[in-house]
Amino acid sequence: MMERLSGVVAFVQAAEAGSFALAAERMGLSRSAVAKSIARLEARLETRLFLRTTRRQSLTEDGQAFYERCVRALAELEAGTAALDSGRRAPTGRLRVSAPVMFGRHCAAPLLWELAHQHPGLEVEVSFSDRVVDLIEEAYDLAVRVAPLADHAGLTARRLGAQEMLVCASPAYLARHGHPATLGELDGHEAVVYGRNGISKPWRFPDGQGGEKLVSVPSRLRFDDVETIADAAVQGAGLAWLPSWLVAERLRDGRLVAVLEEERRYGNEIYAVWPRNNHLPSKVRAAIDVLVARIPERLSG
Repeated sequence: MMERLSGVVAFVQAAEAGSFALAAERMGLSRSAVAKSIARLEARLETRLFLRTTRRQSLTEDGQAFYERCVRALAELEAGTAALDSGRRAPTGRLRVSAPVMFGRHCAAPLLWELAHQHPGLEVEVSFSDRVVDLIEEAYDLAVRVAPLADHAGLTARRLGAQEMLVCASPAYLARHGHPATLGELDGHEAVVYGRNGISKPWRFPDGQGGEKLVSVPSRLRFDDVETIADAAVQGAGLAWLPSWLVAERLRDGRLVAVLEEERRYGNEIYAVWPRNNHLPSKVRAAIDVLVARIPERLSG
């Protein structure tokens, strides 16, 4: 029975992923293991489920009909498992989480490591990426997002806090170039900015009326890594616009100094996002609870 079920799961994953290789990656198996499992399933059913060429893979007519029934059956099994799981005190199983690279490493991952340490039956797998992953398509249980949320009928979200951005520079840089007091004075300064593929992101400031002001500062240094930007600012390369949690220690020990203190500071909203489910698994609930409780202290530095 278990072999039959594993074949069904592999079949559904392959149908949804569009390839055996991607299905294998999502399931944590080798491609050959997935292919053999589906081959055994086709042999038991005495029908071909996939049409395969060197370039593409698609479901046969029988495969499509079988897929639709399998999806409904697996959804029922998942709902039953989640209903039982929601009554457990200790979270168990594998928790797959997606998080932005720097925020994930500094703020989210340490909390998830603690959660795994507290619950020996829990496995935590965190993927760091600044792209917005498709939680359902890529089989993630949870994502942390530092950005405005797009509407998605299949997702649920909970606010974790706001990431405050501030402008800072090294004491040596400010001694040479002076402290800018207004946004208008930024034109006379150099900056280290976030950029990728020749495109630099402007700095954002609230305008006090519910909107925002976009400011582009002259710069010869562009990096697509905020930690490198902070390091360059410490070395006196210029002004930098960075998350307060990232530079908190550098501000405390004097390596960086905050400027434009009279300007309102921009804040990115931060959310935990997960696929909508009538019965939230205990592993996901535990992760959400720890992020809601502990992320604000991380944001404060």
